[in-house]
Amino acid sequence: MEKDITIYDIARDLGVSPTTVSRALNNHPAVKEKTKKKIFQAASDMGYQSNIFAANLRSKRTNNIGVIVPSLNSNFQASVLAGMEKVANAAGFNLVISQSLESIEKEIANTRSMFNSRVDGLLVSLASDAENLAHFAPFHKRGIPVIFYDRIANSDSSTGVAIDNIQAAQIATNHLIDQGCKKIVHVLGSTNVSVYSDRLKGYKYALMDKNISFDQDQIIVLSDINEEAGEKIVAQILKMDPLPDGIFISNDACAASCMNHLKQKGIRIPEDMAIVGFNNELISRLVEPKITTINYPGFEMGEVAMKNMINYLDEPSNTTLHNTNKITLRSELLIRESSLKKKK
Repeated sequence: MEKDITIYDIARDLGVSPTTVSRALNNHPAVKEKTKKKIFQAASDMGYQSNIFAANLRSKRTNNIGVIVPSLNSNFQASVLAGMEKVANAAGFNLVISQSLESIEKEIANTRSMFNSRVDGLLVSLASDAENLAHFAPFHKRGIPVIFYDRIANSDSSTGVAIDNIQAAQIATNHLIDQGCKKIVHVLGSTNVSVYSDRLKGYKYALMDKNISFDQDQIIVLSDINEEAGEKIVAQILKMDPLPDGIFISNDACAASCMNHLKQKGIRIPEDMAIVGFNNELISRLVEPKITTINYPGFEMGEVAMKNMINYLDEPSNTTLHNTNKITLRSELLIRESSLKKKK
């Protein structure tokens, strides 16, 4: 059996004093960052992290909270991060932010990096292809809290903050039906992601309630629903016969792009096609006609998720999430000109 690696082994290997190694492993400010990094690396390579190294470091807070987002190129995620930052800064915590770029491999690498950086807690909005959540197990084992937001894990053991996406999509689709739409296209992201699978359910429930038959051909699923996707979506829509009279798009930037491409093809909005977006992003209020959308409270979501994280770190047994597992925030339909076939 291999003997345990000690600080003396690391010191001998690097040619530094055992005191320097001990101080570095305890994150002492007297040790230069470059030396600390070298010592952390050697400790990890030599297998020291699996014993006292981890115990020493876990006993102290770093005051860093990790955040993994699917993409920083998103107004919604930017407003969530602003909400998180406000609460974290007030409580003396820093954010360590990384993006998965919608890739499970990158999310796993980010998670490992956050773990090795010894963050006190982790806030995550899952990548679109994240199905297995085994990469969060080391955090659970160490008692490091992991809170999901927006795109949350479908498991009883995970905690999260979200809106009721089923209800929001049902309300959006019902609004289009109330405006006289009979053939409604729904544009959404990968249904592996909880928010999109829930919105598809809400869309289907609305059709069912009004006895409108569901048609799979009216569902357009894209890996990335963004501004660039607009042209592709419109090309697909214009091939439909008969043409749809309503479109419900899970993202405002994409909805605005679709609207522009439709107008270029001579389609009148909302007379020929009514449009509803999602997220209440700035773009929805700047285009003409202004876009009906679901107000998704990103800033509030960031605040609530971070408050619960910090409460958990301060009092692990006495937090809302500890007792409820999930916090659901309110969303609402904001009706504007893009969907009003029936003028007020």
